[in-house]
Amino acid sequence: MDLRVEFAGLVLKNPIITASGTFGFGLEFMNFGDLKRLGGIVVKGLSLKPREGNPMPRIVETPCGMLNAIGIQNPGVEAFVRDKLPLLPWRETAIIANLYACSAQEFGDLTGVLAGEEGVAALEVNVSCPNVREGGAAFGQDPSQIRKVTEEVKKRAAGKPVIVKLSPNVTDIGLCARAAQDGGADAVSLINTLLGMAVDIRTRKPRLANVVGGLSGPAIKPVALRCVHQACKAISIPVIGIGGITSTEDALEFILVGASAVEVGTANFLRPDQSFRIVDDLPRVMIKAKCKEIAELRGTLSL
Repeated sequence: MDLRVEFAGLVLKNPIITASGTFGFGLEFMNFGDLKRLGGIVVKGLSLKPREGNPMPRIVETPCGMLNAIGIQNPGVEAFVRDKLPLLPWRETAIIANLYACSAQEFGDLTGVLAGEEGVAALEVNVSCPNVREGGAAFGQDPSQIRKVTEEVKKRAAGKPVIVKLSPNVTDIGLCARAAQDGGADAVSLINTLLGMAVDIRTRKPRLANVVGGLSGPAIKPVALRCVHQACKAISIPVIGIGGITSTEDALEFILVGASAVEVGTANFLRPDQSFRIVDDLPRVMIKAKCKEIAELRGTLSL
């Protein structure tokens, strides 16, 4: 059984990657499984300077999912490079840095810090963050801004693969995917969370201090599958599928519609060993699908 996948200059032992913001820096999950068994780890979002994140409460459980408004809490990119990256098994498992910034220039500066780090296999660009220089609208809602940020990161990436993480909170996901491709992206990942909110009828207040947050979990899987399918049809670069993946069958559904790999997110909160369990279960489901290689299944959805 050949579980390897190759895309965008990356060679992974299997297509299972942990999603940013749901797996810490990877080190927090070492007691639940061998990090070397994973195809890749996307570390939590990194900014140039440390961020405290949003006030509490900032996580709320919802039917079939959860809302979060963490606010990209992180110690800053320099602390990651100094304290976290050396402890990760980057020679065996692809470590992908997730970038958060509020201007194209800041994205470029952040890229410059990470580009020379041998332990960073690729860069995932979070364009769901607000562009403070353009009135606060999210980069990911404006194709021209997606292209601009992608160009800036690509220019300073020193050859590292650039993956643009797309938001579902748009009218045309294909248009956004093409903007990333036109900007030089080596791959796109999608979807990021859907914008949502929850209220408490007893207190008559929002359940999140930030009022709104990102909806993730099994509830968003149908939306994610649709977006991945549309993105695969719109562009020629690889696509990484994200959204509501809790089982091996879920993961292979995304590959069936065209994804080259997948990221497991909210499931890591439900079971901290779930990503490892999905990796272990891949051979069984591959046999069930009558495939010996992941490539045999990719993009074979019959329409």
